[in-house]
Order: sequence, then C-alpha cells, then structure tokens
Amino acid sequence: MSADLHGDVTVDRIELSAELAGEEGRAETAEVAEYALRLGDDALILSQQLGAWIARAPELEEDVALGNIALDLLGHARSFLRYAGTFDGRTEDDLAYWRDEREFRCAWLFEQPNGDFAQTIARQFAASVYQFELYTALAASTDPTLAAIAAKAVKEVEYHRDHAVQWTLRLAGGTDDSRTRMIRAVGDVWPYVDELFRDDALIDALGDVAVRPSSLRPAFDAVVAAVFAEAELEVPAGFVSAGGGREGRHFSTLGYVLAEMQVLARQHPGATW
Repeated sequence: MSADLHGDVTVDRIELSAELAGEEGRAETAEVAEYALRLGDDALILSQQLGAWIARAPELEEDVALGNIALDLLGHARSFLRYAGTFDGRTEDDLAYWRDEREFRCAWLFEQPNGDFAQTIARQFAASVYQFELYTALAASTDPTLAAIAAKAVKEVEYHRDHAVQWTLRLAGGTDDSRTRMIRAVGDVWPYVDELFRDDALIDALGDVAVRPSSLRPAFDAVVAAVFAEAELEVPAGFVSAGGGREGRHFSTLGYVLAEMQVLARQHPGATW
C-alpha cells in the first residue's frame, strides 16, 4: 500500500517499530530470555493472524487499520525476540523462522483462528486490553530493556485497544446479524482468556523483572465490564481452556500459522532481497 494511503500515522509507526527493534541490552539469564520469548511470541503470532485480513477486511479502511496493527505488533515481536536471542546468540529471524511448534511460548488466545470479522475483533479486544495493562506495568520493570520496549509499545497498544473497543460496540449495537455474530465470537474467544493471567514458576523466579499476570486481572476485568455494559454483552461463564502455550503445548491452529509464516525462509535458507 502506498505511503499516501497510510498517512503520517503509519510513517510514525514504522519509525517507532524500527526503534523498538533496535533496543540495546543483553538478556543475562535464561529466565529473562524465556520471559522475553513469551512476550515476543504473543505479539508475533497475533501479527501474523491480523496480516491475513489485508485485502479481505469488510472495508478498505479496515485493511489499512488491521495492517497497521499487525505492523505494530511485528515491531514489538522483533524487540522482544531480539532481546531473548541475546542470551544464546540467536537472531530474531532464527527465533521466528527456525523454531518448531513445541518451542513457541505464545498463549492460546493469540492462536485462535481469525474466523469471521466478529471473531477477530473479539480476540483483538481481549488481547489488546491485556497487552495494554501488561505493558503499562512492565514499563516499571527493573530490567531496563524490557521497561524501554514496554514504554514505547504501550503507546501503540492504546490505539489497538481503542480500535477493538469501537468495533465491539459497533458490531454489538449494529444489525441483528452483527450482534448475533459478536455474541457468538465472545463466547468462542473467552475460554482462552484465563491463561493470560496464570502465574507460574518463571514469574516467581523473575521477581520485579516481570509482571505478575494475576495482578493484571482486576484492571482487565474492569475495562471488559465497562465495554460490555455499554454493548449490552455478558461475560461468558463456564468452560475454561487448559491452555499450556507457555510450556509449548499449543492449540491446533498454531501449526498452520507457523507453516505459512515460515515457508519462505525454510524453502530458501539464507536468501536475501
């Protein structure tokens, strides 16, 4: 797409993404590298998913908007993966293209299929509200590189969150069909939200370097409650997925996402253009 169609906002995002990818610092421990890998994988897989909407969104403006969001997330992924790789000498491309499914550490929410547009918006709403709270808290990390990445990334994620909120309200308050689809999408997505807020041994070991996921749940729930109240939606209750993405156990769709994302690099190793 042309620079004119994107406008100045997109140019700013490209510059910010490049700046994010160039953060200085070295991960000093395997635990810090693993934590950065989690954050990078979440952003990378969500970016790949959203990129599939380009030229397929319901209107041209959404082609641009979702493409911009995917680009932002790719910038965040590059920063976190680059930092993770400094521990053992791998590059961001090594981590993106040359790991197999079991080596990825993304949560199941980010692996959920795009489905229809309502499904993507429901996933994006949950993901962006979570990431906004996460990056806001991570900006106070005692690890200066993680803090710097988060402080810059949260500015973009605030837009992602606002975009998802507006579409949630628009779809829930639109036609009978759009409302039905939005209700179904929220029901499909919500079982995978709980995994985002589970503490584990890695979080315990990192202390003030990381953000304790469970600490983010009250703020996340407050935003969801406010938006759902306006949209006249209910938070689904009942089934909660087992998850396991942080340990390398993934939802069935991740393999297909990785196959598409990695095929060129693996068919032409070492190629440049």
